[in-house]
Amino acid sequence: MALLQESIYTVDDIYKLPEGKRAELIDGQIYYMAPPSRRHQRLSLKLSQIIANYIDSKNGDCEVYSAPFAVFLDKDDKNYVEPDLSVICDKNKLDDRGCNGSPDWIIEIISPSSIRIDYMVKLFKYRTAGVKEYWIVDPLKDRIMVYYFPDDFAAMYSFTDKIPVHIYDDLEIDFDQIQL
Repeated sequence: MALLQESIYTVDDIYKLPEGKRAELIDGQIYYMAPPSRRHQRLSLKLSQIIANYIDSKNGDCEVYSAPFAVFLDKDDKNYVEPDLSVICDKNKLDDRGCNGSPDWIIEIISPSSIRIDYMVKLFKYRTAGVKEYWIVDPLKDRIMVYYFPDDFAAMYSFTDKIPVHIYDDLEIDFDQIQL
């Protein structure tokens, strides 16, 4: 009896999706994405503003991008993600298509349909791809999981906490001040 073969998809399959259909590709598997909620979008905008203002105030070299922004994690054709926020400090990774390689910091904002993917699949993928810092912002539970992979650091915070950003020495984000 022959075994069923699992389909392996590539970035070409992502670009062939019908207009308006969004998906990510992790290790050749397609994960479709539902439209974000209003609260999700508000969080993404506020966090992007805070991070961009910080970078600008320091005349920093890093850039922040919000979804949809293409990240080709492993520089292959089997991994394509659109993190809610990506902070990239090596401009050599950037071109007109997006980021080729891992961003320094990724923030994912949980949606009901993305819980398993963000907490499990992406956590493993981002770590192995070389992302330094990964935040999972969970508006469903008002908590933020912070991972800083170089130090094997993990911590959980609430939406009332000031959270230190590990890729920067002097940035913390006060979630209590973010108006939702």
